[in-house]
Amino acid sequence: LGKRVKDKLLVPKKNSQIVPKHLVIIPDGNRRWARKRGWKPWVGHKKAATLEKMRALYDYAGNIGIKHLSFWAFSTENWNRDKEEIKGIFDIFLENVDALQKDLKEKNIRFRHLGRRDRLPKDLIKAMDELAELSKNNSGLNLQLCLDYGGRDDIVRAFNVIQKENIKNITEETISEYLDTHDIPDPDLIIRTAGEKRLSGIMPYQAVYAELYFTDTLYPDFSPVHLERALLEYSARVRRFGGTAKEDLKNINPDKLLDIKVS
Repeated sequence: LGKRVKDKLLVPKKNSQIVPKHLVIIPDGNRRWARKRGWKPWVGHKKAATLEKMRALYDYAGNIGIKHLSFWAFSTENWNRDKEEIKGIFDIFLENVDALQKDLKEKNIRFRHLGRRDRLPKDLIKAMDELAELSKNNSGLNLQLCLDYGGRDDIVRAFNVIQKENIKNITEETISEYLDTHDIPDPDLIIRTAGEKRLSGIMPYQAVYAELYFTDTLYPDFSPVHLERALLEYSARVRRFGGTAKEDLKNINPDKLLDIKVS
């Protein structure tokens, strides 16, 4: 990490750090992580997609006051991969459903799926629908799992519905209302692991003013310590939103912000 953040995460306390309302994570590098060890790609996915792995990140995010956390787990382009690998990704999620359901209840987390529904396995859709229904009234962290999601596809689907409903005088707000993220704030910070410096189609319409953070760390090795470093950098940036300097202060929970120090 270079000047790395302390391995022991610091106790939340009052300070001036700014946290994003909506954090998006592109968890890249699972296959590379496995290949470096001489293993098959699905081993990397299994390491990355365990509930313990996701829990460490959503617990941390919720504790510091982030309200929306989105994981891009499977893109519309990922169907081009080996069928066995694809099945393995979906099976890993299904294996963790019961434990995730318990977490949603105990930690007041709301779960939602973003993406297409027509191509995913029926048992996977059923499981996600049940999680969404059981957690719909939870008021803590909003956890979005992007499965079979692509930004262009999201926009195309939105316009197909707009056309079908014969809506006239289309505005930016109209389009936003028909996207998968219609009731979720636009992303403030997008983190991509594994060194790739592009967004690859994650929420292109919504991410106009998002801050971007790229790390060489492969996702299976990405921990709350790495997330803390990204948030430290994010909190130091000034967001102008196309105008004069403006800090996005509305989402600060002063009782839960971290006193981050670099050693």
